[in-house]
Amino acid sequence: MSGGLVALLDDVAALARIAAASVDDIAAGAAKAGAKAAGVVIDDAAVTPQYVSGADPSRELPMIKKIFWGSLRNKLLIILPALLLISAFIPGVIPFILMLGGTYLCYEGAEKVWHKFFGHHEAAKEAPAVERGPDAESKVIKGAITTDFILSCEIMVISMNEVGDASIWVRAAILVLVAIAITVLVYGAVGLIVKMDDIGLHLTKKESAGSKRFGALLVKGMPAVLAAITFIGTIAMLWVGGHIMLVGVHDLGWHAPYDLVHALEHPVAGLAVVGGFLAWLVNTLCSAVIGLVWGLVVMAVLHPLMKVLPFGKKKNGHETGDTRAAVAGHRPEKPDTDSTE
Repeated sequence: MSGGLVALLDDVAALARIAAASVDDIAAGAAKAGAKAAGVVIDDAAVTPQYVSGADPSRELPMIKKIFWGSLRNKLLIILPALLLISAFIPGVIPFILMLGGTYLCYEGAEKVWHKFFGHHEAAKEAPAVERGPDAESKVIKGAITTDFILSCEIMVISMNEVGDASIWVRAAILVLVAIAITVLVYGAVGLIVKMDDIGLHLTKKESAGSKRFGALLVKGMPAVLAAITFIGTIAMLWVGGHIMLVGVHDLGWHAPYDLVHALEHPVAGLAVVGGFLAWLVNTLCSAVIGLVWGLVVMAVLHPLMKVLPFGKKKNGHETGDTRAAVAGHRPEKPDTDSTE
């Protein structure tokens, strides 16, 4: 009897060790997957504030909350099951899905760069959607969730690609953890960003001179912060998209671009202390350039098609212009500075 009890306790202890190891694997896998998807996460955080920019303060957080739940549903109820099925039955498709997403990131990043230097911001001339109908806010939220869906697909595919060797249950647990953590991180940051100017205005009404100065600094600094986030997000899109394409074509047999980037890394990689960082920086810059070039090529092909296809984007490829304009009239006292384009 005692021997049976000891054996049972040994089995329980073994199961506990296995469970603990699995938890460690899931945590490590989630950290690795999340780090790889960081570039897309930055862009997600950069894009979303534009959808509620200028909205009435009482509607900003409710709108973000709806977008948050829409994003979480996208990840957990649509993207996650689809990726698990694909990885279980046709795993060979995942690299091509990854490259398709990388192409999208390159295209969007290149389009932002192009319109920054050559665009005319035509969408800014439209009347605010709040003046065109009572369902404007719903359209804004729907547009934001649609954009988020595309970015979420890429985040989840990148994450899946990083943990492809794990069992399907570990993969599922890692992707659930990544989906929840990234969504909370992105929309927590977005909520803080869009309310920062209101926090600043509140501080300017305090009696303390220090609070007033800090509040005024927040109000004046937020346009620059949003512009910086948008710039970083664009670079991150080009970097991540370009790197995906660089690795993808290498895996498909075209080694020249990958070998060239590594040849450029080699002279700085051996430097003491900073060699690793400089090699990463060279790789990142090369990936961003590749992403920009590939994105411009895709633009050159797609933009003429968009003008003739019935589902083409409006306003030279900018579907977000309408949704940004949808809330532009909520704060008439603030000029429209479109500094994030």
